[in-house]
Amino acid sequence: MEFPFDINQLFSERVSILDQTIVAGRKAAGRPHLQAHIDTVIDELGKASAKAQQLPASITSASKLQSQKHQLYLLKNREMNGGRGVVVGFLKVGYKKLFLLDRQGEHVEAEPLCVLDFYIAENLQRYGYGLELFDFMLQHKKLEPLLMAYDRPSPKFLSFLAKHYCLTPSVPQANNFVVFEGFFLNRSGSPSSPLTDQGMYGFFGPVEKGSPKKAGRRDQTLLFNGERSGPSGAAGSSLALCSSSLPPAVGILPALSLPQRGILPQQVAPTSRRSSCPWGQQGPEPTVPSHRALQGKTHQFP
Repeated sequence: MEFPFDINQLFSERVSILDQTIVAGRKAAGRPHLQAHIDTVIDELGKASAKAQQLPASITSASKLQSQKHQLYLLKNREMNGGRGVVVGFLKVGYKKLFLLDRQGEHVEAEPLCVLDFYIAENLQRYGYGLELFDFMLQHKKLEPLLMAYDRPSPKFLSFLAKHYCLTPSVPQANNFVVFEGFFLNRSGSPSSPLTDQGMYGFFGPVEKGSPKKAGRRDQTLLFNGERSGPSGAAGSSLALCSSSLPPAVGILPALSLPQRGILPQQVAPTSRRSSCPWGQQGPEPTVPSHRALQGKTHQFP
């Protein structure tokens, strides 16, 4: 995605990480023109993602990023657009408090890292950028993908996860989030979860037992918890938590340095994680359960 200003001047690294502190910090630095450009980039990416997903409104914007404890990974290509650079796409993640069902149908309260929005520009898909960006996020978070939850993934995104991370089949849920086999293995009595090691408190816990009124509110959360639900489009944002091991954000943070390799991204060597798939063998291409297929929500990625 091209912009009328120099992307390389705005984002110095191949992958930049934006959060609410970083965006607000640009104004404090006395450089409002850079802040305006950053806002424009985020807003335009959010609009493009919403259009690709056929959503009535953007779920990613500069104002939403400032008000929510989410992180946005932005991937650029330095050489394109006459050396001014282009934005290839973005991946937005955040912690969400969810009420899930395990294979036995028992309610489990969890607060995993969730993929909330994922978009690669249409003309730059099928070049491996999506895999590069997703791997970058996993390395930065020191996290395995099966311990994450996915907000309304499209059939394409499910195929992407099955192909590259052997994530299949999913465990059916009553809400819009998808989790996979192995997600519930770190319950009590099992080894600690990487998310817990990163400072996630009470990652798993029993669903609160209480009055019928409380149960009703809990059931409503089961159906409507998530950023895309509710009238404001940001339900549950106050429950988002950031990993305590991450340092405070100051500026645009390059979590890892990725080499510049021209227009095409560097090909990541296959890892034992992808080839052996310790949490299960890759099965047939996943399908979207009927209660999600009717929602018409998609993710765009290469």
